Amino acid sequence: MSDSSWVYVVTDVELDGPWPGANSMRSFASVAVSLDGTEHGRFEAVLEPLPGTAPNEHTLAFFETVPQAWAAATENPEPVTAVLNRWTTWLQALPGRRVFAAAPLSLDGPWIDYYLRRFTRYGLHPGHAETDPLFHGAGVCITSYAAAVTGRPPVDLAILDLPPDWFGQVAHTHHAIDDALGYANLLVTLAGRAAQRTCDSA
Repeated sequence: MSDSSWVYVVTDVELDGPWPGANSMRSFASVAVSLDGTEHGRFEAVLEPLPGTAPNEHTLAFFETVPQAWAAATENPEPVTAVLNRWTTWLQALPGRRVFAAAPLSLDGPWIDYYLRRFTRYGLHPGHAETDPLFHGAGVCITSYAAAVTGRPPVDLAILDLPPDWFGQVAHTHHAIDDALGYANLLVTLAGRAAQRTCDSA
């Protein structure tokens, strides 16, 4: 993961329920970084709820405990198509090859893929017939990478229990841009620790 030509698009989503299509992604944010710590830009947006969807009561109960996060995820929403068109344009202007990254990939990835395939001509991972991919290669699960670097079993790793300085001292607030930035810092930290471990064992 040390190739400097890759740009990692670390993305966090905020949702009003667990099921794409029945619930909605209310906001998301991306931070584009290289593994040497160079940041190439940030993107964040609040989206209008999908027609015919409704928030999940358990998700709303959680957000009642963090009202500032709910406000950040719902105030001044924009039409979904406009947001995704702006995001894809932003992505295509990034230098190098783009790879999607999230913590965990299994949560954020399916939501982003659902929205991309429903509202754009792209997907998170291109099929064989897609010749103009938005992302290159497989997505990176930062949670799994953290388990590999730390040597902890993936099923036992609580990623937010890692040292705060690994996240660049960025608090996890459930505000999408804060969380994306923290995870981007974590990815860079993990890459640095992995590289140092390789050097030490050489």
